Amino acid sequence: MIKVNVFSEEKAWSKRLKNKDLFFKSICKAFPKKYHFFNKKVSFSLLLSNNKNIKRLNKDFRDKNASTDVLSFPLYKKIKISKSTYLGDVVMSYDYIDKPKSQDIRSFKKKVTKIFIHGFLHLLGFDHIKNNDYSKMLKEENRLYKLVKSKVKLY
Repeated sequence: MIKVNVFSEEKAWSKRLKNKDLFFKSICKAFPKKYHFFNKKVSFSLLLSNNKNIKRLNKDFRDKNASTDVLSFPLYKKIKISKSTYLGDVVMSYDYIDKPKSQDIRSFKKKVTKIFIHGFLHLLGFDHIKNNDYSKMLKEENRLYKLVKSKVKLY
C-alpha cells in the first residue's frame, strides 16, 4: 500500500486545505492498482512549503535560483519496489500554486492535485527532459488526474 506523510512549514496551506492529510491520502487512494503496491509498504513524504524555501532548495539541489511549483527528490534513479520502499520527497510551494490569489477553491484544489501527481510521478522515474519522455509523463499525469477526479470529491 502507498502511504504519503504530509508535513507543512507554511501556515497558508491550512487556509485552503482544512485536512491536508486526508486530502492527499484520498488522492493516493484513488490511484490505479499499479500504484497501490499491494502487499508492500511504499511511502514518500510531502512537504507543503512556500516560494522562499522552495527557491532555496531549487538553488541548493538544482543550481536554479528561482521558485517553482514542485520539486521531487527521488531516493533512487531506477525504482525497484521491494517489500518496504521509501520513494523520496516531494515539496510544493503554496505561493506558486495560489496564483492568481483570486482563484476559487475549486481551481486551487485542481492545481494542487495536478502538481501533486506530477511530483509523485517524478519519484517513480518519470521525467520530461526529452520530448518523448515529456509525452509519456504528460499522458500518465492526465490519466491519473482523470481517475482521481472521477473517484474523489476534490471540489
